[in-house]
Amino acid sequence: MSSRQSVIPTNVGNHNKKMNHSEKELSILEKIHKSKDSIKQRDLAKIAGLSLGMTNAILKRLVEKGLITIKKVNNRNIVYAVSPQGIEEVSARSYNFFKRTIKNVVVYKEAIDDIIKEAKAKGFKKIFLAGKSDIDFIVEHMSAKNHMQYSSGERLNSDEPEIFIIYSEAINKNYNKINIIEENNYYLKDII
Repeated sequence: MSSRQSVIPTNVGNHNKKMNHSEKELSILEKIHKSKDSIKQRDLAKIAGLSLGMTNAILKRLVEKGLITIKKVNNRNIVYAVSPQGIEEVSARSYNFFKRTIKNVVVYKEAIDDIIKEAKAKGFKKIFLAGKSDIDFIVEHMSAKNHMQYSSGERLNSDEPEIFIIYSEAINKNYNKINIIEENNYYLKDII
């Protein structure tokens, strides 16, 4: 394998981060709010990807905070409803999440723009994004903005010296044993 040949392993890390307590609460609160019919605790656990015990504990916390109400229909059925305060909480948390996301996109855009400008200054003419990325649209946009050809995929089989490789955030620097020339690539994990 040449130093310019790149193969992305299929088992590169899962970049879904574990949710913290407030994210889990928000997830369950949103599921209850979006549910048109009554939803069972077991279904909430499955949808949120949590254990039944964890879901039960979160539901109790949401009741204590006044974000949901519980009504026992019979011995086997309970109906959950989001309170007005719970709806406000969903809106506020969603807005804050949206605001953080937009801020991150701006930071990533500026960093990727700098990386691509530097690659262009070094004489590179093409950008290759290796691996699946949640921010591929930024890399593609910044490549076009800087008049660089852009392509992406799981495999690059080229010895062309004018290709600058950007590895997705799902790829660690030591994902394989290929000796890669450092000036010819960048790892998105370094900015995320």
